[in-house]
Amino acid sequence: MAPTVLCIGKITDAAEEWKALSSKYTLLEFQSGTREDFLANCRKGVYDSVVGCYRSNGSTRFTGRFDDELVEALPKSWKYVAHNGAGYDTIDVDACSKRHIAVSSTPIAVDDATADVGIFLLLGALRNAHFSIAALRAGKWMGTTPRGHDPKGKTLGILGMGGIGRAMAHRARAFGMRIIYHNRHRLEPALEGDAEYVSFEELLAKSDVLSLNLALNPSTRHIIGAPELAKTKPGVVVVNTARGALIDEAALVEALDSGHVSAVGLDVYEKEPEIHPGLVRNERAFLLPHVGTYTYETGREMELLVLRNLQAAVDEGKMITLVAEQKGLEWAPPVKDEGTTSS
Repeated sequence: MAPTVLCIGKITDAAEEWKALSSKYTLLEFQSGTREDFLANCRKGVYDSVVGCYRSNGSTRFTGRFDDELVEALPKSWKYVAHNGAGYDTIDVDACSKRHIAVSSTPIAVDDATADVGIFLLLGALRNAHFSIAALRAGKWMGTTPRGHDPKGKTLGILGMGGIGRAMAHRARAFGMRIIYHNRHRLEPALEGDAEYVSFEELLAKSDVLSLNLALNPSTRHIIGAPELAKTKPGVVVVNTARGALIDEAALVEALDSGHVSAVGLDVYEKEPEIHPGLVRNERAFLLPHVGTYTYETGREMELLVLRNLQAAVDEGKMITLVAEQKGLEWAPPVKDEGTTSS
């Protein structure tokens, strides 16, 4: 009997590849509805044969978070969640681990597109781009645009030197920026390159531009708040392409209004899609609506990686990009080494 897999949400750019899996799997879909609809399907046994799922990044609006309640409702057959997104804070990994359900995400596939947007925000914030864009569209030419700053010679401090952080550093070097970083663990020399590993306190004190490139979890929520902002250089620029709740947004607005933070470049917000009104009204806030990976190419790469994770799990009992919290757990599937996840 063919294994059964479920698609939660929609597949946009790899729909044909999903349909092609019908040659070896029974395919089910939950592309719209409510959390109660999904839970009702679980209770009625609709998913009793499901081994694993493809979970789209936008499916949270249908099912809500994959929290303890939802995970407990999944059938005993369910062993894998292949999630589309580098961030997976909408999944309670601990709840999944209690049920021995393995979770994968999509790092690597998102690195370049997210870093591109990070550099765009960095330059826009340094050059006070919002002033001139708004003035031009209002028919005022430059308006009251203040002079900006060059990136050359500035210190970029990267909090979270994973794939996206390293891609950000690679791009920043082309602008003549010095790179410092802080991680839970220092990188191997081959990955570190000329970047300098510093303590968290040093990162705050030395950065001209502070870029957040780490995952959101209970230990990193509000990792940048009022006390941390007070330790940064006067005139620091803050860039965030990771998750909005890494920063206490109210504290950031206060620091921006005071001038201690000279500008911000943000693609993510604490309570999306809501944005703190203090950010919206401040012309030194260069803002985007969470479009870091919103390209045709990256969208397809992410979806294909999710499908490869799902197939590796079902066919081989392995996952390519198992989330960090589950690596090394006794029950967790081994990691499949693809060599590269690009295609």
